[in-house]
Amino acid sequence: MTIWDEPMGRAIGQARLAAQAGDVPVGAVVVDLTGAIISSAGNEREQTGDPTAHAEVLALRAAAAALGGWRLEGCTLVVTLEPCVMCAGALLASRVDRLVFGAWDPKAGATGSVWDLVRDSQGPHRAEVIGGVREAECAALLKDFFVGQRRATDDD
Repeated sequence: MTIWDEPMGRAIGQARLAAQAGDVPVGAVVVDLTGAIISSAGNEREQTGDPTAHAEVLALRAAAAALGGWRLEGCTLVVTLEPCVMCAGALLASRVDRLVFGAWDPKAGATGSVWDLVRDSQGPHRAEVIGGVREAECAALLKDFFVGQRRATDDD
């Protein structure tokens, strides 16, 4: 058990809610230096029709609103899936200190898999990355969701 298990559990809960709403099951939370959860969100692209409504972006927006400013220094973003390029950029723009994620994304991951934007020495900000927290559980959520999607398509 690590200090990231509890916030990852909350992110997994958000991912499950996203799946129930018909969206890809990705959830995210932002925690402060004490480990207190400031915000949480799940993907809402299907619900809102907004291509930027990824869990990470929504959680970062909510954290900024809760803290009264866009600089989230000292905060950690905890997410069930390795962030994409857009979300890695949002993480950097918000000055989050650390990223903790569950499942790796070998197709679109931008924090170590395909690209590594958050640790690129050419950028103005870098973040610590901790991957693989509750990885099997996070990966299973995605696998089960997409198996269900394929079945639904096959039944049509």
